[in-house]
Amino acid sequence: MSATVDDLEVALRSVHDPEYPVSVLDMGLIRGVAVEGDTATVRLTYTSMGCPCKEMIADDVRDALLAVEGIARVEVHEVFEPWTHRNLSRRARRTLTELGVT
Repeated sequence: MSATVDDLEVALRSVHDPEYPVSVLDMGLIRGVAVEGDTATVRLTYTSMGCPCKEMIADDVRDALLAVEGIARVEVHEVFEPWTHRNLSRRARRTLTELGVT
């Protein structure tokens, strides 16, 4: 069975930002996802260049995608595309508001 981009996005919803119970997808950290054969490719940015959790986030993304049926290899490409609060999904905004984060 071949994995799809939708399958990858479902898996990425299980990877949360280390500080908040919000997925990296809803945080707007995932800047692109592709699948070719058994390889998933992800473009990943961070909320800041000095993010102390970069390796942990990349490892969690890799682990989640390797758990998708049909994926044997994951390439995580770190890109620095400036992140702002505008990258948050509505779901993320709602969760952060409920937590008192403004």
